[in-house]
Amino acid sequence: MSATSTEPGTAEALLSLDEGRGRWVLFAAVLGSGIAMIDGTVVNIALPTLGKAMHADFGALQWTVNGYTLTLASFILLGGSFGDRFGRRKIFVVGVTWFGVASLICGVAQNINELIAARMLQGIGGALLTPGSLAIISASFRQADRGRAIGAWSGLGGIASAVGPLLGGLLVPISWRLIFLINLPLCAIVVSVCMHHVPESRDLEMDPRIDYSGAVTGAVGLAGVTYALVDAGRHGFSPTVAASAAVGLAGLVAFIVAERRSTHPMVPLDIFASRQFTAANLVTFVVYGALGGLFFLLVVDLQVVGGFKPLAAGFSLIPMTLLMLLLSSRVGALAQKTGPRFWMATGPIVAAVGALLLLRTGINTNYWTDVLPGVVVFGLGLSATVAPLTTTVLAAASSRHAGVASGVNNAVARAASLLAVAIIPLVAGISGDDYQNAPKFNHGFHTAAIACAILLALGGIVAGVSISNDKDEQPS
Repeated sequence: MSATSTEPGTAEALLSLDEGRGRWVLFAAVLGSGIAMIDGTVVNIALPTLGKAMHADFGALQWTVNGYTLTLASFILLGGSFGDRFGRRKIFVVGVTWFGVASLICGVAQNINELIAARMLQGIGGALLTPGSLAIISASFRQADRGRAIGAWSGLGGIASAVGPLLGGLLVPISWRLIFLINLPLCAIVVSVCMHHVPESRDLEMDPRIDYSGAVTGAVGLAGVTYALVDAGRHGFSPTVAASAAVGLAGLVAFIVAERRSTHPMVPLDIFASRQFTAANLVTFVVYGALGGLFFLLVVDLQVVGGFKPLAAGFSLIPMTLLMLLLSSRVGALAQKTGPRFWMATGPIVAAVGALLLLRTGINTNYWTDVLPGVVVFGLGLSATVAPLTTTVLAAASSRHAGVASGVNNAVARAASLLAVAIIPLVAGISGDDYQNAPKFNHGFHTAAIACAILLALGGIVAGVSISNDKDEQPS
């Protein structure tokens, strides 16, 4: 650790999860990343209310979600590199502060365009803080406690994503603005804990130069492809869609070329020399794409089609939250002993069954018979997947690349969700004012649920054939 730390410095200084300071570090990392994760889902529950309040069509609502995810995915790699280079705690605190300020701007937005712009600013803050949270854990805890800490982070982080719709259900009936304004005191708590308890760490061997060309080309690539997909859903194929797609694809190619040629790449491509790392990120892309598409549409379907109030729609996902709380850390510990392959192969397939059970939703949906079975099975699959997947990604990269590895995996997850929210409604035929047309939206949701189930099953198959239990393949 001497090459990657400044304040811990030596193995003796690394923290234990059983000591007070170690628990404070875990608390700050979980709450900080949890705020960003919650904002990735809490807005979903407010979409019907936002659409009516701001007279927005479905495409604009997609951008309310995708504007945040776009900048988060585009700059999260840079956030991980900044943390490794300038100090993980420092960049984490900057990100949390930025996120809080952007949340305030979201809370006072007067029209849909202002809200989308503010959401994009929020995503930049999320990009700075999200990779830092996991990198802080990896760099701060001793090896014996690292798996347990990551398992707790994964489980509680997954809970944060699931809590989003519940929190939205509580706040939206009062005012949709509160889903953003509530972030302000939470951000203040995280900053305070960080300044008092979290040790600083960085990669002392890292090149001090910044890979701006990689950051710009990556952002342009994702933005162009996403705009093309969303606009195609709103207006059909057009010269604008074709031009955006061409710019996006060119940006993604330029990103790969820039990273390959750079002497100080934001993403060192040799990190993908690890078959385990590459395979885990492929599973992440498929699984998180399915999660992003399903969560985006489910809570809207429950309100628009099932007749649920926002609070009831949020409460409907509580069983999944409880399962994540009870099982994720335990599964993470088991996977560390048995190897991750079984869990990463089985979990997504179980979640796929849960997605198919949600095909029972419709007009006047009955929660106990039509929603609960799918939510429970989906939660079991998710609980079996998240912690082993996260641990595998970090274990497959060297400790000095902790921030980059975390950033890559988070970028893959966010990019998958970004593309899913753009593509799946297009495949399902949902556009325009369809979210106000219950029969049409429900038909589209069923198509989307089948598509997400297929993606989840594919993720399980990919994990089963590509993830190794051999610890010798993992760097020390």
